[in-house]
Amino acid sequence: MIKEPILKVSNLGISFSQYTKGLKRRDLTVISNMDLELYAGEIVAIVGSSGSGKSLLASAIFGLLPENARAEGEIYYQGMCLKQRDKEKLRGKEMVLVPQSVNYLDPLQKVGKQIAISVKNKANRAKVIENLLNKYNLASEVAEYYPFQLSGGMARKVLLATAFAADPKIIIADEPTPGLDKDSLKEVLKDFRELANSGCAILMITHDMEAALTIADKIAIFYAGTTLEISNVQDFDNQGELLRHPYTKALNRARPMIEFTPIEGTQPFADELPKGCLFSDRCSLKTEKCEKERPAFREIREGKVRCIYAT
Repeated sequence: MIKEPILKVSNLGISFSQYTKGLKRRDLTVISNMDLELYAGEIVAIVGSSGSGKSLLASAIFGLLPENARAEGEIYYQGMCLKQRDKEKLRGKEMVLVPQSVNYLDPLQKVGKQIAISVKNKANRAKVIENLLNKYNLASEVAEYYPFQLSGGMARKVLLATAFAADPKIIIADEPTPGLDKDSLKEVLKDFRELANSGCAILMITHDMEAALTIADKIAIFYAGTTLEISNVQDFDNQGELLRHPYTKALNRARPMIEFTPIEGTQPFADELPKGCLFSDRCSLKTEKCEKERPAFREIREGKVRCIYAT
């Protein structure tokens, strides 16, 4: 029996309607041909620079895109193609978001009540809240705090506790680690791993390559609004010889323990994308074909890559 992904993103495209000079409107495409699969019990870490489409993907999955956004492609949950009403039903129940901004906490509601909303076992609600707070070294009285009384790190822990309290099938964590001290970071990563081992599927959006490599099963590399590579975490071992895409290899070389070599150039803006490979302007291996042809996303050596020369 072929194992099916619990979450599948197929050929996702997102564009925004904008006004330009003279009140003219245009559609700006910010995500195109984005593909991703997530299986139960698996952690996939999405890595990429700012503006690569990581957080927009999370918004699309949860149906939280703004009104001027238009989405194409399909998002499947347990084989069902999700419509907006489906996303709203699943949100906060079977699928939970750990948002990037701590401002998602309701400023007018105490911490304990915000965590309680996610607890399914109402009879044991108080004990669950206390255990979650203690788990992240937060005193039990923090349940009576309002968000303005929390430090940035404390607020981050509360967001994580709220997500874990829901006992969901999928957690999408958008930059869950900033502001955490070393011990708390270690605890959070350990919790993610334990949740995955119990069957929960976790999509971790992060800039922290080292944290991603610590717990993820797969790494998805995003660039300029699309997926360039999905690889097993073991492909990053040693010097990353098993990696497929030039950008992924360059990211790996930029790690301090590898070469600490910066990548020349910058990621192109959404309205300045090259005709061919999105990385072609920065790639030392590019050919004329790379500049003319947008590569397909294809399977190579138990991974996927968007490069015409990858082997």
